[in-house]
Amino acid sequence: MVKGRKRHILTDTGGLLVAALVHGAHILDRDGAPPLLASIRRAFPWPRHVFADGGYAGPKLKAALAKLGRWTIEIIKRSDAAKGFELLPRCWVVERGFAWPGRNRRLAKDFEASIASAEAWLLIASIQLLVGRMVRH
Repeated sequence: MVKGRKRHILTDTGGLLVAALVHGAHILDRDGAPPLLASIRRAFPWPRHVFADGGYAGPKLKAALAKLGRWTIEIIKRSDAAKGFELLPRCWVVERGFAWPGRNRRLAKDFEASIASAEAWLLIASIQLLVGRMVRH
């Protein structure tokens, strides 16, 4: 098992994988997002709004996204004044993107030796999810 990798997963609001990027843990979340969003810009020019968790907050990400086109980013995070459980708006969009690939046995932990292999397994898990939805309907 390999330690020290991060997965950036970009899904649509229906939960289907649009793009994925795997890199070393030494790269911060907000620094890993621009290459992921840049990779989809040519194939998918219409997305304009991104939901992200608190790890992507900060002016550095907004400045990087401004170079890639017109993006708005909505950081889904808990307020500092909240006590106990708080239902966050659109949090399920962010969390579901990480939960569904995690249901795949090979993605439950990072067993892959190479980053290319880890990204390929994310795509395979996405294909399995899509085929499962097609079979149900």
